[in-house]
Amino acid sequence: MATEAKPLRADAARNRDKLLATAAQVFAERGLDAPLEEIARRARVSIGTLYNHFPTREAFFDAIFPERLAALDRIAATALAAEDSWAGFVGFLEGLFTLQATDRGMNDALAQRFPMSSEVKEACRRGFVHAERIIKRAKDDGRLRADFESQDLVTLIWAMSQVIRESMDVAPLTWKRHLAFFLDGLRADAAGPITVPTLPQEQLAEVMQYSADQA
Repeated sequence: MATEAKPLRADAARNRDKLLATAAQVFAERGLDAPLEEIARRARVSIGTLYNHFPTREAFFDAIFPERLAALDRIAATALAAEDSWAGFVGFLEGLFTLQATDRGMNDALAQRFPMSSEVKEACRRGFVHAERIIKRAKDDGRLRADFESQDLVTLIWAMSQVIRESMDVAPLTWKRHLAFFLDGLRADAAGPITVPTLPQEQLAEVMQYSADQA
């Protein structure tokens, strides 16, 4: 029979809480490759204490990001409740990219720049299930071009994450200008023919993995 985990001592629990709060702040400021030593220093604990609580960088991700990614559920619910399906689609993208633009860690997580746990992947997968419904609704209403697929959304997120990452410190609203250009190209009434097909899932996964390996 499995034994229950022993509750942390009060001082250990305080250290864990400090580390979590500090890690969330540091990752938001610097991205998911921020030095763990910086987290320990700002939390005013030793690096040994940090590793006692979070033996890997991914352990921090598991503790922080599932709850943060739940914001995607709220953004999607608002988009699906919108009376106008195009407004819902636009609102979903704006909400998604606002999350990324205000938190470098979220930007890295959604662009899949680092390996993530099954729990974090499940939170992302749930967000994309919502996105597929939002896309289908706008296409069925004749507002979104018929050849736009969920794989195209992944590559759009990937591309926009790079714009956000490189411009965040200098011109943090640059992504909004580029999103406006993208959106004009996604309107059904402005769509021209595209001869190149969308990436199959397996090729998309390969491209994303290559990008993560190069990060």
